[in-house]
Amino acid sequence: MDSRSPFPPTLLLVLVLVVVLPIFADASSRLYIVYMGEKKHDDPSVVTASHHDALTSVFGSKDEAMKSIVYSYKHGFSGFAAMLTESQADELEKLPGVVSVKPNTYHKAHTTRSWDFLGLNYYEQSSLLKKAKYGEDVIVGVIDSGIWPTSRSFDDNGYGPVPARWKGKCQTGAEFNTTSCNRKIIGARWYSGDIPDELLKGEYMSPRDLSGHGTHAASTIVGGQVWNVSHRQSGLAAGMARGGAPRARLAVYKACWGPKITCGDASLLAAIDDAINDGVDVLSLSLGGYGEIPGTLHAVARGITVVFAGGNSGPVPQSVSNAVPWVITVAASTIDRSFPTVMSLGNKEKLVGQSLNYNATMNSSNFHMLVDGQRCDEDSLASVNITGKIVLCSAPLEAANSSPDSAFIAALGAVVKRRAKGLIYAQYSANKLDGLEDYCHLYLPASCVLVDYEIASRIASYAKSTRKSVVKISRVVSVVGNGPDIAAPGVSILAAVGDSYKFMSGTSMACPHVSAVVALLKSVHPDWSPAMIKSAIVTTGLYSCHTTSSVYIPYMASVTDRLGMPIQAEGAPRKIADPFDFGGGQIDPDKSIDPGLVYDIDPKEYTKFFNCTLGPKDDCESYVGQLYQLNLPSIAVPDLKDSVTVWRTVTNVGGEEGTYKASIEAPAGVRMSVEPSIITFTRGGSRSATFKVTFTAKQRVQTGYTFGSLTWLDGATHSVRIPVVVRTIIQDFVSDTS
Repeated sequence: MDSRSPFPPTLLLVLVLVVVLPIFADASSRLYIVYMGEKKHDDPSVVTASHHDALTSVFGSKDEAMKSIVYSYKHGFSGFAAMLTESQADELEKLPGVVSVKPNTYHKAHTTRSWDFLGLNYYEQSSLLKKAKYGEDVIVGVIDSGIWPTSRSFDDNGYGPVPARWKGKCQTGAEFNTTSCNRKIIGARWYSGDIPDELLKGEYMSPRDLSGHGTHAASTIVGGQVWNVSHRQSGLAAGMARGGAPRARLAVYKACWGPKITCGDASLLAAIDDAINDGVDVLSLSLGGYGEIPGTLHAVARGITVVFAGGNSGPVPQSVSNAVPWVITVAASTIDRSFPTVMSLGNKEKLVGQSLNYNATMNSSNFHMLVDGQRCDEDSLASVNITGKIVLCSAPLEAANSSPDSAFIAALGAVVKRRAKGLIYAQYSANKLDGLEDYCHLYLPASCVLVDYEIASRIASYAKSTRKSVVKISRVVSVVGNGPDIAAPGVSILAAVGDSYKFMSGTSMACPHVSAVVALLKSVHPDWSPAMIKSAIVTTGLYSCHTTSSVYIPYMASVTDRLGMPIQAEGAPRKIADPFDFGGGQIDPDKSIDPGLVYDIDPKEYTKFFNCTLGPKDDCESYVGQLYQLNLPSIAVPDLKDSVTVWRTVTNVGGEEGTYKASIEAPAGVRMSVEPSIITFTRGGSRSATFKVTFTAKQRVQTGYTFGSLTWLDGATHSVRIPVVVRTIIQDFVSDTS
């Protein structure tokens, strides 16, 4: 690293990931994951022996086979990770019992006010919290970057013995001994077998958390009550911090490492395999990255609900990952708290942005020179002197070409390099603030302010109107009001990091909110399957986000915020949100206790779906072509030519008796009918009912997706709504590029 660089190592992008090979490995070897599906034996040692036998048949030497293996997956499913050449991987793939052989890939990891905002008030007697006994003794596994065990959020005072069903362990290491676990953190493991050495430099070789990401996620899910906390003790967002399921137990699986929080598939699979055997009830992974991690399917088959982060950071559509149908995938939304900062211009106009500029010593009552840096790239800044000045950076035409994080870092680097004093940065969303505080206060003494493009345009107009434009940035304050946007809260979420508390944003911060709700539902309904829990969340107005990358899974509920305004999608361009943006809408935990009807799925159907994605099978052709027949709480038909009939089955989990009537909102350009349109449940009768939905194109045209819904109403308290998404086509494989 150049010693003149203004950035700490955490800002440098890791462009190449190289696995440092063991001394036994051939130079052409790399780490492969060999997946063998369901285990054939209950004895883990027998399963591992079968892995050694498979490798020995390829290596020709048991000793070399033993040296090559990095992980053996033997509890929840069968498989292993090993150093192999490409030809050895090809040989293994031909062996009977081997489902797939794939190179190891890497993933990235993607509070005070948020739980009150969602209606989970700690003291409300009728809430899900009370009915679930605050998540008492539900075991939540968090696969992330580890844990900071001394955080007050994980104090175990008042907890009883560890649940007898728990079979996990407390794995020790650097600055983490057996006393680091307690009756709250009941287990901790760490996995580094597939992580490049350069990412382990400076790391704790133990479950202890270096980056703070895992601690933040865990405290959001299960953290106990901690009073009088705020962002880095600054007074911002002051209040009581707690998790959504504050009496739940925590199991930690550290599989993500380094400043970029890098997680390899091989280690993630090892963590999932152990978690299944340890006895977790819920598994939370705040990770992004495309590709299915097959271990999650086996976890769900054993009754463990798996919650993933959506993994996208915008601004363009079709970028959500982790969208397989058996997991719950979460988008991020804002909550009703902001941190306004007043900017006073030299023409006496006062404009408002957002900032975390809480340190009074960094502020001055004096005005500073203001410069319009336009795009703040090399070309824009070459002709202006910004040294010691506050710079406006605004590039609305380039907004759709890069994520807000990468664009902000590029602009920040450019202005710091030229020794600017402060930054006013425009983007399509002015809500994501944590990146500002992490870096701005180190290099820009007048701090940074986020504004939208309209505010930026007014500032630029003023700057052009005078030869000496000036601005004064005031100290930030906290404001709480009403008005959510989408999905589960994930923007500027305050939770534990180390021994303090800090804001973080992203789907990584939204995922723990849903994991906590799942834990509470598991406590109230221990006999519900993961599919039933997912359905209850989705159909009652809660959430779950999927996008057009997996058009058969989107969910929808309420499409307006608490003020009755349409939910907005903070993309480029900003627009009214649709089911591909918000999935199931904003999470509403209390309604999920009694959903009335649920859409359940036999895990065998998931397995059939997954196996068909791995390659051609005799029974896959018709199945893959009609994924909309999977009994999900949504219907998406991406290829309607003339007419399609879709079947669904609902299970009554409300009163023993009840009658539901279908309410239809047909997508534009499509006729939609439901048969039967009335379903009745009687005492002693069947608890399930099957119905069919028929879609007919009104005209033969090639269109984009249009949206509707199907809602079952019992005329009393239950409204069970699922989204309907249809695209009419003239012929197959014609994409819509509008």
